Amino acid sequence: MWGTIAGPVDHELVVKKSRFLAHLSPVASVADADAVIARIRKEHWDARHHCVALVVGTHADQQRSTDDGEPSGTAGVPMLEVLRHRRVTDVVAVVTRYFGGVLLGAGGLVRAYSSAVSEALDVARPVRRAVLTEVHVDVPHADAGRLHGILRDWAAQHDGTLDDVAYRAEAQFTVLVPPAELDRFDADLAATSSGTLTARRHTDRVVDLPA
Repeated sequence: MWGTIAGPVDHELVVKKSRFLAHLSPVASVADADAVIARIRKEHWDARHHCVALVVGTHADQQRSTDDGEPSGTAGVPMLEVLRHRRVTDVVAVVTRYFGGVLLGAGGLVRAYSSAVSEALDVARPVRRAVLTEVHVDVPHADAGRLHGILRDWAAQHDGTLDDVAYRAEAQFTVLVPPAELDRFDADLAATSSGTLTARRHTDRVVDLPA
């Protein structure tokens, strides 16, 4: 499963007086990525190059890179390879270069652009993707407080998450449970409620969790 990053990251790398400013942003679509690219270009209007790599989609379905005037294959593709190798999606990487007067050569450019993205990922907060099953549990209001803590702790211990609580005629808890843990969830819920509570299974969802 591919992961992503929790929020935007900026990182600077200096190689032989050239400044490489890497910006990473989580994005939900190619259109979102294009908006980030346009903003970076506007912020650094005086820079010579704004090289781009982006990966979008639950399974990294859409991938794109541009060298923006650098020799072909020395910037965008190496940046994209870093994103692929680190298995991150729904992210755009823009590396802005201010030329320092010293030619780096093709190999030097590849190393600089890929290192800028790799080092930016090192300081980003990673988020892992998981497929979880949405489960609903209806709880009488008198027991809702106790069950809230139990369900929250159970989810935290089993790579799931307590997603929502809706207060209607009863309190409806929505818990996201790993498919392999569904039977255990049912058994633990029955044990903690003396058999009075049951879970209703719904659809699977792709969820971002802290790595």
